[in-house]
Amino acid sequence: MLALDFPGSKKLVDALDDAIRRDCTTAITDALRQTLCRLMQDASVSLPDCVYEAASDHYARREIYTSAELGYSVIAMTWGPGQGTSIHDHSGMWCVEGVWHGQIEVTPYELVERDQDLYRFESRGTMLAGPGSAGSLIPPHEYHTIRNPSDDAVAVSLHIYRGAMTSCAVFRQVKDGWYDRDQRQLSLDQTH
Repeated sequence: MLALDFPGSKKLVDALDDAIRRDCTTAITDALRQTLCRLMQDASVSLPDCVYEAASDHYARREIYTSAELGYSVIAMTWGPGQGTSIHDHSGMWCVEGVWHGQIEVTPYELVERDQDLYRFESRGTMLAGPGSAGSLIPPHEYHTIRNPSDDAVAVSLHIYRGAMTSCAVFRQVKDGWYDRDQRQLSLDQTH
């Protein structure tokens, strides 16, 4: 179901459908990454204006498309200046993320130790991604943070998930590099 209509929407959906029809996770995410990079450079595909409008108090999540047949979902995220996430996972789902506009800072984390209800992570470096670049997260390597490093510009990223991304685990530091875990329900922002 196409939640938002925009120039090139059919081209985007057809290309993503084709990429997702692979037989293993790595082949799917590789094909989606390459397809997304190509689509982001295609002037005939233009995301709707609403995805460039930041929310003042949180990063915005807007549904672009959900495939009833193939099960994947596409969410545009709008990051106001300095907005970002805490360490989180994708509830065991793979994801391909591409930067459509602006810059995004991504820091992957490795879960290195667990002690009952506490978790210890180590950063695996921070990457600055610009327009037209894409990456993937495949469980168990799904822990990360995302943020817009700009003080004055909006950033937009497109996220393709294996299924509907309605919740995720988020981690909050409680002591000396140890984090507790909370389950967060994710909502969608209004489109117009």
